[in-house]
Amino acid sequence: MGSRTATAPVFSAAYPAHLVASWPLGVAHSITVRPIRPEDIDLETEFARKLSKETRYNRFLGGGVRLTPEMLEKFTRIDFSRDMALIATATIEGAETAIGVARYARLADDVTCEFAITVADSWQGCGIGRKLLAMLVDSARGHGVRRIIGDVLSTNTPMLRLARSQGFRIDWHPDGAELRRVVLELVADPVPAPNIPISAES
Repeated sequence: MGSRTATAPVFSAAYPAHLVASWPLGVAHSITVRPIRPEDIDLETEFARKLSKETRYNRFLGGGVRLTPEMLEKFTRIDFSRDMALIATATIEGAETAIGVARYARLADDVTCEFAITVADSWQGCGIGRKLLAMLVDSARGHGVRRIIGDVLSTNTPMLRLARSQGFRIDWHPDGAELRRVVLELVADPVPAPNIPISAES
């Protein structure tokens, strides 16, 4: 770890500290979820480095994305007045370790945001993704977002099931059959769209 993780973090007035949450997970670990900070760049870097090829492929909708230092810095410097990024951590062998990251970014219409969630391979299936998604939805609703969307590979069945369990509908994607668009309307949708089966064939 670099020296930036050794100093106490300095919260700006805009840091949404009210979103910090912890809960027990089994008998060995307690999970903390909090808005990400610039000081977390080392945690974010190590988290990304350890992702399996499949998890990275699902997160970035392909295998060609290379996470540069500039991208990782952008991922940890958030304008919380518009966007949100949450990091889930656990203490493992005495060190804080990132085990999940979730974020949304507001789109140009200012009422829609696009979200993404990634959970470390060894922690998938523990309910972390569900917790992160629920917190993202609550934050978006509290910031006046009207619609949350996400692009998911059609083969990423766990993510599609998670989205549906949280009230998202699953739509065909305009870019092709290999993708699905998951949509959650935070206000009444006047024209409901078809909710396609998770395993539907193109």
